[in-house]
Amino acid sequence: MLASSMSPAAAPRVWITRAEPGASATARRVAAAGLVPLVAPLLETADLPGAAAALEALPPSTVLAFTSANGVRALARLTPRRDLKAWCVGAATAGAARLAGFVDVVAGGGDVEALARDLLAAPGAAEIVHASALEPAGDLVGRLTAAGRPARRLAVYAAREARPAPARLQEALGSESILVHSPRAARILAGLLGGRPGPGPRVVGLSPACLAPLASLNLAGMAAPASPLESDLINLLASLR
Repeated sequence: MLASSMSPAAAPRVWITRAEPGASATARRVAAAGLVPLVAPLLETADLPGAAAALEALPPSTVLAFTSANGVRALARLTPRRDLKAWCVGAATAGAARLAGFVDVVAGGGDVEALARDLLAAPGAAEIVHASALEPAGDLVGRLTAAGRPARRLAVYAAREARPAPARLQEALGSESILVHSPRAARILAGLLGGRPGPGPRVVGLSPACLAPLASLNLAGMAAPASPLESDLINLLASLR
């Protein structure tokens, strides 16, 4: 009996565009799903040291709100304070808060709107401080203050455009799928894909908002999970292979 000359199809390659250290964590999950991760971030983060004094001055009754693990990590580098209650957008961000040493941590429903609802339903009238990016993706503070809850934003890090090396970028652009975790990364990606002949790769975003900047492009497809959880994102990606 002759052995088949056909070899198994190579696993699809997935370009991970998010900033480090999250990109490497996502890469491990993508590999565990049987896909080939390619890490080439389109964003990088930088702490904003000027926030340190404001963090130190917060009264103990303050409630911190985090909409990303990057916010948690930046704040943890800027101040040793861990005595404040931390409300987090979802399980992954809550895990980052606990890892950073916060003890009183609450995980929200998975997106900014759900976090706002959770905070508004919580008892107490303490001021809520959103430890955020310099340009946050959603308006958590606006949602809270419109409902009468004292809240303000304190930027603890900035997300800046990162350009992969040319050879790495060309390799990434040849991926079958691209993962996008934020509207900011999607806008950068749109600029990279806009002048290329289509159809481009399939893009899988953490939420519909992450796909909106790419709506006018000729892509092989776009998809987002029903909930903005990375576990659901990876499951969706694996189902599309």
